[in-house]
Amino acid sequence: MLVISERQVRNLLSPDDLLSALEHALIGFSCGQAVQPVRTTIDLPSPHSFACFMPAFTANLLGAKVVTVCPDNSDTPTHDATVFLWDPLQGGLQAMVGGRYLTEARTAAVSALSMKALARDDSATLGILGSGVQARGHLEFLPRLRAFQRILAWSPNGDRLERFVKESGGKVEAARSAEQVARAADVLVLATSSPVPVVEAGWIRPGTHVISIGAARPDQTEMDPALLPMARLYVDSCAAALVESGDILQAIRQGRIAPDHIRGELGEVLGGSVLGRETEREITIFKSLGLAVEDVTAAALVYWRARALAPGRDGERVYSLG
Repeated sequence: MLVISERQVRNLLSPDDLLSALEHALIGFSCGQAVQPVRTTIDLPSPHSFACFMPAFTANLLGAKVVTVCPDNSDTPTHDATVFLWDPLQGGLQAMVGGRYLTEARTAAVSALSMKALARDDSATLGILGSGVQARGHLEFLPRLRAFQRILAWSPNGDRLERFVKESGGKVEAARSAEQVARAADVLVLATSSPVPVVEAGWIRPGTHVISIGAARPDQTEMDPALLPMARLYVDSCAAALVESGDILQAIRQGRIAPDHIRGELGEVLGGSVLGRETEREITIFKSLGLAVEDVTAAALVYWRARALAPGRDGERVYSLG
């Protein structure tokens, strides 16, 4: 069995390989080629904190991610995760893979695929609301698929925003407000931990592609509910969205949309069975909740790369990556 640390995951995970593998995994998921129940969530004692258990069987891969989310942490990560991989035939545990960077990378990679499928071809300005881990992940992955002329970011935490801009090496420009970012963006990433809306519907220009990766609980929102009926709405999993997404559930409760306002899953758009953007002026929204098939697929890429590099001892399943 391999135990693969966070540092090793960063060294072993190829962004280009991840983008390709996740595109196939999303298409397979939406074609019914995966077994993945909606994640089990347990509330933790700290305010707004919870743990999730996310199993999946896909493409002969069997795995599960266990993740904790403690948004009020100050001196430790707000998210922690481990992905376990098992032999699907014999049931033996094959690997324990550090899941923090893996979650960051697979989330941003899926967002990039949503941009590829749903954003305007002439999208020139990327807007990011947030300055934490996911903001950094999206800055790494989205420009791989689109050459942006301008990248704007804003965060309520001025110190973190300043650090994010500095670490970007001049790629990111600090904005004065969330409104400035939203009004300028062709592709807008909502990478916040806010349980209340961070954008207003009136700020979003026609033709914008909005990527919402926060508000993964039924009692949380990060989008103005008035925005959803204005847009073509896509999700990673219809089953999960109608159980977990506060943005969607609260808009339904308010009578702004019906469940069938969801046009389809990203995997269906990528696979060609569901239509994406039809006009240049349409607003598109991708609501990302995160799928276990994404975690298992990403962890498998790391595992296979580690097995290829790690020396083993004859007769034993013991490996060391140093």
